[in-house]
Amino acid sequence: MNYLWAGMIAVGILFGAFGGKMPEITNAALESAKDAVTLCITMMGVMSFWTGLMEIATRAGIIEMASKKMRPLIRFLFPQIPPGHKANAPICMNFIANFLGLGWAATPAGLKAMGALSDLEKERREKRAPGPIRKPGVASNEMCTFLIMNISSLQLIPVNVIAYRSQYGSVNPAAIVGAGIVATAVSTAVAVAFCKGMEWIKNEEK
Repeated sequence: MNYLWAGMIAVGILFGAFGGKMPEITNAALESAKDAVTLCITMMGVMSFWTGLMEIATRAGIIEMASKKMRPLIRFLFPQIPPGHKANAPICMNFIANFLGLGWAATPAGLKAMGALSDLEKERREKRAPGPIRKPGVASNEMCTFLIMNISSLQLIPVNVIAYRSQYGSVNPAAIVGAGIVATAVSTAVAVAFCKGMEWIKNEEK
């Protein structure tokens, strides 16, 4: 990605230089820098607000209660994770944060979940946990499913998009909510169907 972005910038500068557009490029770079700083400040406020609410919900026990309600869903998506395994809690936390459109809050929980799933693979190789054994460095079924679900992620409130639209002068920044719910619901349904289809194929191959 670094090479890709550097190449695009270099091509743009060269094109502007040969086309006599260097003043416009310079002005655009300065304006973009100013907009980037303003956007960062806006997003910092939004991030602080929502992550603060998540922390309050966690301390109030709301997240724990929601996690318990989600256990049937987690068992459906990850049937080979032991019920009491430490991976269940961060997976639930990640799903809840994504559902609320809090990508910033979802990332730490996602990293913890991947770490716990990696530990689960070690336990399997040591015969201390059930499930198929993978070679070190090979992603497990649970890891792949979690990644796919994370990418598709059903969102009730697309906070990021609302903040961007507000920053750039949208008359109704929250107008995207309905379309966002429909789009992410479809992507999540496709993700679940794909994961379960691949799981069925793997079981048939055995």
